Amino acid sequence: MLLLRVERLAETCASARWTVRDIQWEVAPRAPVQGRWDSRPAGAEVGVPVTEDRWFLGVDWGSEQHQFCVIDAAGHIVGARAVAHRATDVHAALQWVQARTGAPPSRIAVGVETPHGALVDTFLEQGFEVFAVNPKQLDRFRDRFTAGGAKDDRRDAQVVADALRTDRRAFRQVRSDEPRVIALRELCHLVEELREEETRVANRLRDQLYRVNAPWLTLSPAADDLWLWTLLAHAPHPEAWPRLSRGRVTSVLREQRIRRLTVDDVVRTLRAPMLTVAPGVADAVAIRTAALIPQLLLVHRQRLDAERRIERLLERLADEPAAGEPREHRDVEILRSLPGAGRMVIATMLTEASALLAGREYGTLRTYAGVAPVTKRSGKRTLIVHMRYACKPRLRNALFHWSRVSLQHDGAARAYYDALRARGHGHARALRSVGDRWIRILIAMLKARTVYDPQRVTPPSIASC
Repeated sequence: MLLLRVERLAETCASARWTVRDIQWEVAPRAPVQGRWDSRPAGAEVGVPVTEDRWFLGVDWGSEQHQFCVIDAAGHIVGARAVAHRATDVHAALQWVQARTGAPPSRIAVGVETPHGALVDTFLEQGFEVFAVNPKQLDRFRDRFTAGGAKDDRRDAQVVADALRTDRRAFRQVRSDEPRVIALRELCHLVEELREEETRVANRLRDQLYRVNAPWLTLSPAADDLWLWTLLAHAPHPEAWPRLSRGRVTSVLREQRIRRLTVDDVVRTLRAPMLTVAPGVADAVAIRTAALIPQLLLVHRQRLDAERRIERLLERLADEPAAGEPREHRDVEILRSLPGAGRMVIATMLTEASALLAGREYGTLRTYAGVAPVTKRSGKRTLIVHMRYACKPRLRNALFHWSRVSLQHDGAARAYYDALRARGHGHARALRSVGDRWIRILIAMLKARTVYDPQRVTPPSIASC
């Protein structure tokens, strides 16, 4: 079987016209379209191999109550019980599992759908091996026990345990993240939420300005500029806008480093005639504006503070290596050397794909990022290849922006993009291929522990697109 894999790889390389010189960052052998190419011998599985003294615990997670089901290596149910989501009940249930199996936690594999939370952390802290499965795959496993679509917590716990016993390859092992990575992930989510909240409040402010035909909207159409919020904080009432002094406007524009607008532009626009509105509308707009501006300024300060904390945390990760990581060219330093990878892109890659980067798993990473297309072929049906929608949205967005910005800073990426567009591919399709190329380069760099060097990258040919 191993010889057959080597022969197939040699045929693939020959068909793609790869040479020994080409095998570097740019043209590493591609993974299958659908997912990861596994080079292990047939029969090898991830995690501890299944033996006769191995036990399996299936957990159907619930907000207030969980369902446990323990089975042996032959698939026979050893015990099942409901467990309340309380510390005393969970620890008592774990002792019950060990008593029913007579095995230590290291010999008991736990299958779950939700790979995070206090319950999973408790399993890991007690020494259990935890494996997670995609809920969609679990739904297919459920058909083994009932073809009629019946579903209940006890059956789901048994399905998880039995699927872990027979189809370990469909599960991925859950490992605890480093505390700094957990903090970095929370900060990334916080920045995303604050940015969305800032956009929502700015839209509400724009609606209020539109009610009085505010001249501000000709200067800031989206009403999302900090200099605008600062001026409105001093003069929330529409009648006070034409009376803003040149000194106030000059001070705000200079403080915010605004060069696209001059003081004369702002003053001239504010003093231009406005449409007449009904009595009381201006007062109502002033009330709402005075309430919205402090919210915008607060959310904006919080977002900037979270972004600065992300930057400091990335610097700490670059200066202080994690346990077991060599000091020479750490993962953060390698990511920072890539063209187009900014602060938020690097933080997202480290938090949303930390285990994949640590395992150097190119195939799974491209699948999670949404750049691995999905193929469909059945019988005489024509081969169909379409975009992958089942992925991690945050990882997809980060890779999309990384690819877009890299076109401005890397000549090879730009040439690859132009070649794809010349072949008729759309902008988004070309950017996904550019992102796939960056993932191949990143994984090769992580394996070699080297930073990005444009001289080592072979310019992609049109045939490879």
